[in-house]
Amino acid sequence: MQSQLLLIEDDYAIADMVQRHLAKEGFAIRHAADGEEALRLLANETYQLILLDLMLPGVDGMEVLRHVRGSSTVPVLILSAKDSDVDKALGLGFGADDYLSKPFSLIELTARVKAALRRASQYAGAAAVAAPQQVLRVHELTLHTEEHLVTKRGLPVNLTAKELLILKLLMTYPKRAFSKEQIYRAVWNDDYFNDVNAIQVHISRLREKIEDEPASPKYIKTVWGIGYKMGEFRHDA
Repeated sequence: MQSQLLLIEDDYAIADMVQRHLAKEGFAIRHAADGEEALRLLANETYQLILLDLMLPGVDGMEVLRHVRGSSTVPVLILSAKDSDVDKALGLGFGADDYLSKPFSLIELTARVKAALRRASQYAGAAAVAAPQQVLRVHELTLHTEEHLVTKRGLPVNLTAKELLILKLLMTYPKRAFSKEQIYRAVWNDDYFNDVNAIQVHISRLREKIEDEPASPKYIKTVWGIGYKMGEFRHDA
């Protein structure tokens, strides 16, 4: 069965190039030239992956991304000429799964698309297999692995899929420090694309949601020269 992708891109030359190439790779492609059209298509059809430009007329790419993440975990791959760390932070922080800067090679685009679809398929397959409930606890933070639910002091914490997987990794091995590359391989389940900014952005957003003082984190500690690990708490703290 063909995977159906939605390409949201206002540059018709780029859209035509991407559509032709991915069609040759066996994908079914729908194209939206602006945010309004994209929202209409998303309301009426189901897609296995979204290719999203940030700079769109009318409803911009960030608003489309917020809309998508309000109701879906479909993989979102951002395609944008806006290559600053701020734009990466915004895109990844709002729940994008990957980021590819223009100009990009069609070979790399295909690799990223296939990797994102493979990860989504593996995640869905794992979720469909019944497993005993596992509860991970670190101080006032609790993660229910089967329900994909995180609470702090009994109150739910709203995390994106990637944020939850990073937290699960660190809470499962609380005494171990993980490098950025190890986190990428474990969470993205794919080759390391040498974009350390993606990990830093997700860690930063995760800290904003679970730390009392994100600037002085207690739960996710930076291990200089290595990466990140869970903080240690006294049992009576």
